[in-house]
Amino acid sequence: MRVRFLFAVVVAVVFSCSALAKKPNFVFILVDDLGYMDIGANNPKTFYETPNVDRLASEGMRFTNGYAANPVCSPTRYSIMTGKYPSRVDATNFFSGMRAGKFLPAPLNDRMPLSEITVAEALKTAGYRTAFVGKWHLGPTPEFWPEAQGFDINIAGHHRGSPPGGYFAPFRNPKLKDGPKGEFLTKRLTDESIKILEQFKDQPFLLYLAFYTVHIPLQAPKELVAKYEKKAKKLAPSEEFATEEQILPIKQPRRIRIRQNHPVYAAMVESMDTQVGRLLQKLEELKLEDHTVVCFMSDNGGLCSAEGHPTSNLPLRGGKGWLYEGGIREPFLIKWPGVTKPGSVCHVPVMSIDFYPTILEIAGVKAKHTIDGVSLVPLLRQTGNIDNRALYWHYPHYSNQGGFPGGAIRVGDFKLIERYEDGRVHLYNLKNDIGESTDLAGRMPEQVKTMRQRLHAWYKQVDAKFLRAKEGGPKPWSDMLNER
Repeated sequence: MRVRFLFAVVVAVVFSCSALAKKPNFVFILVDDLGYMDIGANNPKTFYETPNVDRLASEGMRFTNGYAANPVCSPTRYSIMTGKYPSRVDATNFFSGMRAGKFLPAPLNDRMPLSEITVAEALKTAGYRTAFVGKWHLGPTPEFWPEAQGFDINIAGHHRGSPPGGYFAPFRNPKLKDGPKGEFLTKRLTDESIKILEQFKDQPFLLYLAFYTVHIPLQAPKELVAKYEKKAKKLAPSEEFATEEQILPIKQPRRIRIRQNHPVYAAMVESMDTQVGRLLQKLEELKLEDHTVVCFMSDNGGLCSAEGHPTSNLPLRGGKGWLYEGGIREPFLIKWPGVTKPGSVCHVPVMSIDFYPTILEIAGVKAKHTIDGVSLVPLLRQTGNIDNRALYWHYPHYSNQGGFPGGAIRVGDFKLIERYEDGRVHLYNLKNDIGESTDLAGRMPEQVKTMRQRLHAWYKQVDAKFLRAKEGGPKPWSDMLNER
């Protein structure tokens, strides 16, 4: 009996140690153009229905001050992959975005350098299998696509920022075989992701699912669109649009959607949410749920000022392409089973650059190079805080959505925005004024001076580039920063 007992103890210890030694899996879900106010967890009054994303929030930690590193897509995607500010490699606009305005935009690097050590490459050194599914938009030609950046599998990831054939087959995607005519892309990408989970289930993995949804073109299954058309008709009458001038006077007012009631956009959001639910359900079926960290984010704010004006970000000001909160504050969720308290909420400002060091620390992998992000593990464990650091933005471009070239810094509750055309600055207290409607710059000159100095020091640190004068034209204010 004693021998049997000792044998049982040894077996139990071995299995226990084996379980502890097992590396966690990672599923990263990135939604394109989804606004902070588009999910029920952040906005209980949202017009859209997101029960599965809300469930994910209830099972993990919801960050109320989670930011994208840039108000448009490619730079934020770079920041997630590398843990770095995109200004370090001049990846400061969506790749191919060179729109001119009063001045020429800053030089743009339209590819993620192959010298970067991506999160996929870092995890592969620890024995992880890696797969990318969906929108890449981080390089113009195949040598810069996911296969060259640490991913064992690449499905649908190529150079285009929007689905080349739209959301219904034929997709015309060079990295995705067409299914039957009329197949819906958002579901197809999830089908492929589920196959990968089945293939990877017996070893540690990173599955990075980057939905094209809810990026334009605005397309969704007819039955879902009809559902929201009926729902929209039941809403009480109210204004659908305002102009940026009505929120705070500027020289060129921009039409802004101020009400969530777009049936097609709503159907796209629900379609995404349904597929998130399918993915989470598959993790349960494969008994991977308890050992898989799930991250959920959007690459920039909701689209409200152009290209169909499909959503409203109120009370946040602005949207995609703007440095206001509506353009950079995102749905930001992390579920770490057995560690993160279900339903926990964190108000500490965090950014997309922080995913890289967080994932690596959870996986027990040390970064072999300098990164800008910090690990969120102390927040997820609720055992400590991260320093009261500054967060920075640099957008030296004219956005397709009307946003102006500028930079920004957030320290504590204060956020300062600097305009590159003429040097004007705006200061907001986000704790008291989340809508950025009261400019405190004139009342708090010392606060402006301190934050501006810190922002300018950061420009030097990341070797930021700025606007350029047109031939024979006047110089922009930021030209002085180019010559620093």
